[in-house]
Formats: sequence, C-alpha cells, structure tokens
Amino acid sequence: MQSLSGALVALAVLVAATAVGFAWRKRNGRFTEQAPASAPDEAVVPPALRDALELPPGTPVTLLQFSSAFCAPCRATRVICADVARTVPGVAHVEVDAESHLEAVRALDVRRTPTVLIIDDAGRIRRRASGAPTKAQLLAALAEVKA
Repeated sequence: MQSLSGALVALAVLVAATAVGFAWRKRNGRFTEQAPASAPDEAVVPPALRDALELPPGTPVTLLQFSSAFCAPCRATRVICADVARTVPGVAHVEVDAESHLEAVRALDVRRTPTVLIIDDAGRIRRRASGAPTKAQLLAALAEVKA
C-alpha cells in the first residue's frame, strides 16, 4: 500500500511540474500591452531615466532590452532585437545591463532577464516581454504599436 501511495505522489508531482512548465513556456517571451495610446500618463519612462539609459531621442520606437552577463536567452534576444532594428525603419535597439541599472530595473518593474520593453517616441511603454521573444512575436508586437 505504501509503494502505491508513493507512486501516486510521484505521479501528482510529475503532472503538476509538467503543467507549470507548459504555462511558463506559453508566457515566456510573449508581449503584453502596457500603455494604450489613449492613456498617456500610464507606464511612461521618466525623462531622467531615458537619459540615463541613453535612449535615442526622436526615434519612433525603441526596443529597450534588459540583460545580465551570464544569460544565454539574453544573447539570443540581442541578436533578434538588433536584426529587427536594422531591418525595420524607425526602430532602435538599446541593451542595458540590469545589474548596472538597478534604479531603472526597480522603476520599470523588471523582474527577470531578458525583458524587452517597446517604447514609443513619447516615452510610453507600449509592450513588454519577459523571457526571450521570437522574431515573429517581436514583429507582431511592433506592428501593433506602429498601427
């Protein structure tokens, strides 16, 4: 009887872990809306913080990527963001080290790396992705922001 209950516990743990893994995978890298264009005061990067992060002024859309030194998904995200910025007109990519910009991490509620924020020319955070987005996810989010 004891081995049966142990097997059931192991099975329950396996099922729970699998469910959590699928949920994590589904959310990883997915962009969520942050500030609709009609809500100008919500989710705005303060001008002083924009200067500290060296966001390019006058750029219609900036991809702000928070990374850390030993983060493999951060390197993949850097390649994707840089490629999109190179090929899509009006898009810039800025990567910052999260450890070197703790004030920005706290102010912008960055909880993990990589985190990519899509910021419009008014400094509003329009989309956010935690985890490594795919190129298709990034292009779709940009299309929504630019529309």
